[in-house]
Amino acid sequence: MALTITCPVCGKRNGYEFRYGGEEKGPRPEEKDLTPETWCDYAHMNNCVAGVQEEWWFHKDGCGSWFTISRDTTTNLEQEAPSASDPVASDQVAPNQEAMNDEQV
Repeated sequence: MALTITCPVCGKRNGYEFRYGGEEKGPRPEEKDLTPETWCDYAHMNNCVAGVQEEWWFHKDGCGSWFTISRDTTTNLEQEAPSASDPVASDQVAPNQEAMNDEQV
């Protein structure tokens, strides 16, 4: 079964058009009093849920939007499609957004 993802701007597309951005972990830790251990836990420790989880996705071969979806990791199926109001504002940052935007694909 091929992975399909619904972009809130472009609609349902083949999964090859997208880049996985990681689990949705909530806001980044505050820089004030941030320890290396706290940052490491936030950046590298994942829940790896066998079931439904919120995830960041980047539409690299399309509109360039960052958005989150709920996906069942055991079936690779979206639980609900994001709405057009869901793309990330330009001042928000997904976990690996800078690296992925700069990376040559």
